This record gives sequence, C-alpha cells and structure tokens, in this order.
Amino acid sequence: MATLALASWATNLTYANLTSGVIDAATKSIYNWAGCAIGGYAQDAPHIAQNTTQLFFGGPPTSSILGSNGSISEGFVDAQLAAFINGIAGHVDDYDDTHLETIIHPAGTIASALLAVAEWQPEGTGVVSGQDFMTAFVAGVEAECKLGLSVYPEHYDVGWHITSTTGSIGVAVAVGKVLGLDTTRMQHAIGVAATQVVGMQEFFGSMTKSFHVGRAAQGGMLAALLAQNGFTSSLQGLEAQFGWLHVVSTRENASAYFDQLGEIWEIEKNTYKPFPCGIVMHPTIDGCIQLHNETLENGNSISSIQSVNLRVNPEVLVLTGKTDPQTGLEGKFSIYHAAAVGLLFGQATPTEFTDEIVRNETVVSLRNKVNVTTDPGIAEDQADVSITFDDGSTTLEKHIEHAIGSLENPMTEEELKTKFLDQVSRVIGDQRAEKAYDAFVNLGNMSDVGKVKRQLEILTCSSSMFLALASLQEASTQFQLNARVIKEEKVSQPLRRDSAASRTANAIPRT
Repeated sequence: MATLALASWATNLTYANLTSGVIDAATKSIYNWAGCAIGGYAQDAPHIAQNTTQLFFGGPPTSSILGSNGSISEGFVDAQLAAFINGIAGHVDDYDDTHLETIIHPAGTIASALLAVAEWQPEGTGVVSGQDFMTAFVAGVEAECKLGLSVYPEHYDVGWHITSTTGSIGVAVAVGKVLGLDTTRMQHAIGVAATQVVGMQEFFGSMTKSFHVGRAAQGGMLAALLAQNGFTSSLQGLEAQFGWLHVVSTRENASAYFDQLGEIWEIEKNTYKPFPCGIVMHPTIDGCIQLHNETLENGNSISSIQSVNLRVNPEVLVLTGKTDPQTGLEGKFSIYHAAAVGLLFGQATPTEFTDEIVRNETVVSLRNKVNVTTDPGIAEDQADVSITFDDGSTTLEKHIEHAIGSLENPMTEEELKTKFLDQVSRVIGDQRAEKAYDAFVNLGNMSDVGKVKRQLEILTCSSSMFLALASLQEASTQFQLNARVIKEEKVSQPLRRDSAASRTANAIPRT
C-alpha cells in the first residue's frame, strides 16, 4: 500500500539516517532556494499575491517573507501566507533547483512551508532544530520525487505541472514530520494534500506558473495541520482506484519506487540552474555563450550573424517553443530568445529575461534568425549550435555534451554562492546578502530554526536611502545593458570554460 509505505517511512526517518551526501545536497538545495526566494521577490507576481491576500486573509505576523525590504509588518505575515508568497517568489524567476529525472523543482514547495512553520512554531510543535528541519526537508523531497518517478513521463506529458502536483504531497509529509504526526495521521495528511491537485503546463510563461508552487506549499501545510487536529481523509489516497496515482496518470509504479526510500536518495540527484529559464534551454544557452566568446575572439561581429541553427531534443519545442515572447516571463520559455541573448550578451542572467530585453529591437532581430530542428537522438542536456555570418563562408559550431548545471557538469559551490549573492544583493544589498548566505548555509546547525527571523528582521529593516541607491543601481545597470545591445562587439568578457575561476567569475556575472 503506497500511502502507508510512504507515511511509515517518513514518520520513522531520523537525522541519523541521513548520509553526509544527503545533508550536503539538502544544504545546497535550501540556500539555493532562499536565494531564489529573496531575488524573486523583486518580480511583480509575489507583490500582487501579497497585496491581494494579506489585507483580507492575513493572521498574526509570525513568519518571514524573505525578500521584503519594507517594515516589519510588511516583512512578516501569518505562516500560510508566508509559505504562499515565498513559494511564488522562489519559483517566479525559474532559477530554482531541478530533479532532472522528473523535471520537478523540489525545494521551493517544501522549504517555503517548512520555514513558515518553524518560525511560527504552532502549539505542540516545540522548537524546530536545524536537524529537525533538515530531516523533514529530506522526507518531503524524497516523497515528491519518488512520487514523480512513479508517474513520469505520462503524468507530465499529458500537461500536468509535476512540481506542484507532487509538491503539495511532499509538503504534507515534511510539515507532518515536523508536527510529529503518527503514521495514520500522516496518511490522512497525504490524502488531504493529494486531493488538492494544482498546476498545468498551459500557464508556463505566466505568473500562474509560480502560483502553482505557492499554492502547493500552502495546501500541503494545511493538509498536515488538518490531519494533526483529527481531520480525516482516505488512508489509501495515493493508490486507491480513484486515488491520486490513477487519476493523474495512465501509469504508476509507486510501490517499486517507495521500496527504494532510504536506499536511493533522490535529493542527491538534485541540480541547480545557472540560467533563470526553462532547463531544457540550458544546453543551447551554454553553446551560444561559448560561440559569443569565440566570435569576439576571432574578431568577428555579433551583428554580422546571418543565421543561427539549433539541433535539440524534441521536448525543447514542446516546453519552450514560444517564437514571439512579449514579456520576460514568456522569454523564459522561448528557445529563440534564449539563443539570442546568449549570443548577444554572452550571458543569461535575470537581466536578460526582463520585459525590456525581450522587446528590444536588436534582440528581436537576432531571435528571428534562429532556426530549430528537433532530434530524438539528442539528450535533454545536449545541443548542437551553429552560426553563419553574412559573408556566407564563415560558420562556427558548438556541440554541448552536458550543459553546465547538469549532473555530469554541476555548478561548483563557489558558483552557487555567486549565484546566491548576485540575486540577493540586488534586493537587499551586498552586506545583507552575505549575512543571508551565512544564515541559510548554516541552517542545519541551528538549535532553533525559528531564530533565523532575527537575521531576517535585519534584512527587512532597510532604509529609504538604501532603496534609493538600489533604484539608482538598477537604472545604471539598465543603461549599461542598453549600451551592450547597441555595441555588442565591445563586450569582451570571456564567460567560460577554460578554468573554474573563469566559470565562477563570468558564468553568472555580477553587476
């Protein structure tokens, strides 16, 4: 019985069961998520969600909105709203982690809910230590990823957003673990979460995609709290004839994957994005960045490119085939835009996926020169990229065997730190970004994770002067970006790939 098997394993899991590799992967997943949640709060989606919900639905402000730079009243909301807003913020940039076998982004749903509960510490929960937090986090990640494996690819291919459909169940397991649910109540929590299926791929490229993650975090937390207080569900919510597994997929193999719980750790397969967009585009971006550098090194001009030809996995056009994106969010799901910015700017940071850049005439012009051919023989982390110049005789080619950020070519710890600081410093400043990094890297060592909000109180109390300076910095960055668009030939930063130092310094440029 799949539901019982998952509930039993989760309730019996202890910190001592976690290997050093699992703990390391969990730590990276958590601070990578925190960076995305703080950086992503600069987007419109979390603000709209917060302004819409806080006034009418907010309870006592117990839990942090990580990226808030306003007053304490703005930086803290009730636990369920914190899970919702941080879930949206952590996913809206599409910069979060990825379990490549399922394309699940596992940390966002789990961490958003767990941190909110740890800060709230509902009656009967007691202090949530770093080890408690890590154990619950791993339990939730394993639950959602094993569940995803049991229905992938059929579940995904029919159009479900697998991050949120499995995420609410993972959250119920994680929060249920922190709440100390027994096996039966954990089964009820899983059932309540399973009935809250949310997320379809139609909404990729819009704010609603990140809503899926926030809602899953919120719904999974609610499921665990309801079960704690005696709310009942089906004890076979996953495997029953009309349960989750059979309703959302034409195939399932949950029993086989749940038998691997604690033996094969899915969190150790987690990967981290170097580029803030759909992960199937990363090999193309990697190749285009390298061709950008090679073009300049050869003394050629990016503006003289006549055509760009891509050979990619068929899934690339299914997920990221938007030919004429009009917003930054749509650009994150356009292989044409991804190739254009990689070639033009030699990088693909959040700056290259803004509304302004997506509509820029130079970007649009190069985007229209991109031709895409699909080939099932090309793996999802591979791509062939070639560019031809207007003299007709010069062609540059690049084959990407394993894109940066893949399991075979992972981001280094230094690159992950650079990514964190780059996102976070844009929102809260360099000094506070360093403090935030230290806090989340060491979260597992805390005696009380709820005390992390003492660090966050410092982060949320920014002055109006800092906000003004941040605004000026943003304007300066945009001015410099526009200059690069006009005179791309002068961009001479080698992005990568000759050394780890060049990868760290240039793969995710600081501004």
